[in-house]
Amino acid sequence: MAGSTTEFADARASDPVSLGWMVGSPPPVDKLVRYADGTFYRFPQWRWSFSHWRHFWPTVGVSRGDRPVRQLSIELRSDLDEVKFKPLGSSASMSWAQSLAANYSDGILVLHRGRIVYERYFGALTHDRPHVAFSVTKSFFGTLAAILVAEGALDRTAIVARYIPELANSGFGDATVGQVLDMTTAIDFSENYTQDALPTMKAYSRATGFASRSGGETKSIYAFLATVAKLGAHGEAFTYRTPNTDVIGWLIARATGKSPALVLSERLWSRIGAEDDGFLVVDDDGTPQVGLSLNVRLRDLARFGELMRCGGRLDGEQMIPSAAVDDIRSGGDRGAFAKAGYVLLPGWSYKNQWWVSHDDHGVFMARGIHGQAIYIDPAAEMVIARFASHPLAGNTNLDPTSLPAYRAIADHLMR
Repeated sequence: MAGSTTEFADARASDPVSLGWMVGSPPPVDKLVRYADGTFYRFPQWRWSFSHWRHFWPTVGVSRGDRPVRQLSIELRSDLDEVKFKPLGSSASMSWAQSLAANYSDGILVLHRGRIVYERYFGALTHDRPHVAFSVTKSFFGTLAAILVAEGALDRTAIVARYIPELANSGFGDATVGQVLDMTTAIDFSENYTQDALPTMKAYSRATGFASRSGGETKSIYAFLATVAKLGAHGEAFTYRTPNTDVIGWLIARATGKSPALVLSERLWSRIGAEDDGFLVVDDDGTPQVGLSLNVRLRDLARFGELMRCGGRLDGEQMIPSAAVDDIRSGGDRGAFAKAGYVLLPGWSYKNQWWVSHDDHGVFMARGIHGQAIYIDPAAEMVIARFASHPLAGNTNLDPTSLPAYRAIADHLMR
């Protein structure tokens, strides 16, 4: 089985409520979670901070608008906790309930045919509190870009410099919009969330504000993008790199003349009947972090997943052009994806910032570090939304117990 959490406290021992993070006026020094000292992104403290992300940065709201909340029928089932499956690489069975603890789940919700059949919250997360979605954010903005492509406001075959002349001399300048959307750009950037990160990743972390800066250094995502060099030939291989998504945010802004946060509100968030506003972290220039910072409630995350499952149409209203959803679900270049070496995702691809399985159920996913996910199974008429705070960032540490668990629930619901 990929990954190991044997060196970390388990979900019960690391429970943020039991540990008492940020309790008191003021909290005791050893119970403080701060940005300045990096404890906001240190395990087990982040089991609290992921549900309190707004404590640490300036943000911009993503308005839900004034539409009524789209109510979700609740028909909870008592038979899902005991559904069994075998984790990838293991001969021993595990139950659905056991997998939730193994993956340090903060909240998980299962929709079947649009009805809530399972919903649980753990640790610091409650039904009315937002949680950081990390790279699940990418799929929202990839969808917005796909909408603009379907409407003719963006051209997948055009080079980035056509829309953003400021990037003409960067590694992104001669990449096409489609290559940026599908992350087949050839740029000198390596995404690494460990202490061994290369200078480009460290500079990016400082530009976004995720890491502390030296005196006088400005947090500017767009300024950073202009410094990224080209390395290789575009279009040959999939390589996961978040700065691609920042370029997408800039493309959305140029195509619409509006902030990506406002476009997200107008085109999606204000239309799905969300329960609450979302928010995005912004840099010193007010640029939203479109690759990793969306914070929303779990039920609202599931509402977006349901919209995608239903082909962009809810309650008789086509909110996303069907051509955009079809393009996402068709997937990308599997050969290019295979070069990335995701051994737990054989046969998958990446299209418009979505992960596409090409399996017999037509599964596609939005995925974020530490276990954030929207899992959409059209054949099973099922959507699973999850927030988590796993001690290891990469999804390779969760996939062995997540992917077969999701499939087991789907198969169970189809009986």
